Amino acid sequence: MARPTIEPVTDVLLPDFARFLHEHLMPSRSPQEWAAGLSTNWCTDAPNHGFALMDEGRIVGGIGAYYADRLIDGQPERFCNITSWCVLESHRQQSMRLAMTVVGQKGWHFTDFSPTQVVAGTLQFLKFKPLDERQVVGLNLPWRSWGGPRCIADPDAIDAALAGTPQQRVYRDHRGFAWLQHVLVGHPGQWCHVVYKRRSYKRLPSAHLIYASDPAMLRQGWRALGGHLLARGLVSTHVEFRLLGETPWPSAVRSGFNPKLFLSNTLQPGQIDYLYSESVALDL
Repeated sequence: MARPTIEPVTDVLLPDFARFLHEHLMPSRSPQEWAAGLSTNWCTDAPNHGFALMDEGRIVGGIGAYYADRLIDGQPERFCNITSWCVLESHRQQSMRLAMTVVGQKGWHFTDFSPTQVVAGTLQFLKFKPLDERQVVGLNLPWRSWGGPRCIADPDAIDAALAGTPQQRVYRDHRGFAWLQHVLVGHPGQWCHVVYKRRSYKRLPSAHLIYASDPAMLRQGWRALGGHLLARGLVSTHVEFRLLGETPWPSAVRSGFNPKLFLSNTLQPGQIDYLYSESVALDL
């Protein structure tokens, strides 16, 4: 019997890979939804949509991938976000080969934001590092700015406030995803772009932040943001401690989550966020 091969997921192979993920990973997401989500691209020369493990012409496993060209602290950086790792039980012994094929691509920083414990162990063997998984949970309270930091949520106003800045591209790249909410916190000329998702915590509506462009301004405008979110029916705000850097009153810290992982020779944990990834394209 021939050894299974590993092939890039091209535009041609993507529908079959999407059908495989629908059947074996998440049946609640249709093949069409899988294909649409995995075809999202933020890189002009993305090499593939991931890699598929093939056995006699049949997909028996695979890893999806998102590629993005970004500016991090003013420097161009290239990211590959690993997603939707699924290998049939009969071919699990090939999982390491599959992972090594992905991370063997040169010139990328790699991330995985939804690893299982088994996947995390494999990736840490490949020298991936865990991100601090602690989360700050803040109670949103009424607030008036009285000349302090304020919030802008109107889409056109956000775009105008960010005009002429690199952050405008980030906003425009993400404003089309219905499950993402955007708000600016701060002052004219000094805005923190916050991206969050509406979720539920203890059966109450909550805001889960996945991005903050300026952590210092986020801390300064925390009360203003909480008041803004409360006015929209969101009782609590959840953000990773590493993005906020403190525990403002009133808040608590939760822990015990599966750590998210990254592999980079140059970037630090504080330079890793969840934009341009499965968190955006697949709403994971």
